[in-house]
Amino acid sequence: MPLSLPLRSRATIPALLLGLAGVLLVLFAWRLPPFTSTVQVTDDAYVRGLVTVVSPQVSGYLVEMPVQDYAAVKEGELLARIDDRIYQQRLAQVRAQLSASQASLANLDLQRRTKEAQVDVAEAQVANAQAVLAKAGADVRRIEPLVAANIQSRAQSDAVHAALRQAEAGLAQAQASQAVAQQSLAETLATRTGLEAAVHGAEAAVRLAEIDLQNTRILAPRDGRLGEVGARLGQYVTAGTQITSLVPALRWVVANYKETQIPGMAVGQPVTFRVDALRGAALTGRIERFSPATGSEFSVIRSDNATGNFTKVAQRLPVRVAIDPGQPLADGLSPGMSVVVSIDTASAPAPAR
Repeated sequence: MPLSLPLRSRATIPALLLGLAGVLLVLFAWRLPPFTSTVQVTDDAYVRGLVTVVSPQVSGYLVEMPVQDYAAVKEGELLARIDDRIYQQRLAQVRAQLSASQASLANLDLQRRTKEAQVDVAEAQVANAQAVLAKAGADVRRIEPLVAANIQSRAQSDAVHAALRQAEAGLAQAQASQAVAQQSLAETLATRTGLEAAVHGAEAAVRLAEIDLQNTRILAPRDGRLGEVGARLGQYVTAGTQITSLVPALRWVVANYKETQIPGMAVGQPVTFRVDALRGAALTGRIERFSPATGSEFSVIRSDNATGNFTKVAQRLPVRVAIDPGQPLADGLSPGMSVVVSIDTASAPAPAR
């Protein structure tokens, strides 16, 4: 017997309601009208921090490792120490070279004073030769009238003229000695620049050796907690060998939003994010800044969209979120944790801190 129309209608109504509920559920899931919202949500978000890789600058065997995995350290605390015997000897060697260079420079100063004294002696000899020449010239001028008047003999005149020539030769010799002394002083002064450069080079070598000796002690660059300590006592390490990692207390969140979700966002807007590791606990923050480019632009292998089978894919733009201070649960955040970030694009930006 065929069903009556009322029975058929009553059986159709639940199916229609189920279908309508499914459609509404899809619309709600995809935030399509009439379920559009100003709150933009993404689960492509993570906690970030300043993870610093701690490595030595010098090579050698590790002779001391006073820290352990995940330990809290203070700035300047010793993390590891490299055998420094070689670096102490290198420092002693360059210090000896510096002493030798300084001694050579001091010896040059003594030589300079000696050369200056020799120049003074040569100048005095020139002055004496000039005085002798002047006297010989005066004697010649005095004797010539007397010889002409037969008052003095020709032999006496020859002796006076010979004395004049000797005085002239003595002056030439004294002037030549003065030139030699001045040239010797100039050569001594010219070597000073090279010796001073040698002293400066030795001083720089001492400073470098001191730095290398200091670098045998690997210290914490700031307060924080260590990661896994990968080096072991007695291990030979070189410059750049990763010993451990240091994670300071500073934390922030990077949320990768689709480019279609960015309109309406502004620096300073309040942010709410839930942390999976804290059982979904909610914390607050604010938008600090936006990335200058999408994540695909920073990838090592960039996609080439100049192809014939291009398919448009919404790109994601990283948004940096500063975590509000004074939240006890924020101490439990660690870099790398997953979070779900919600931003109400209709909210007004908070005042800058």
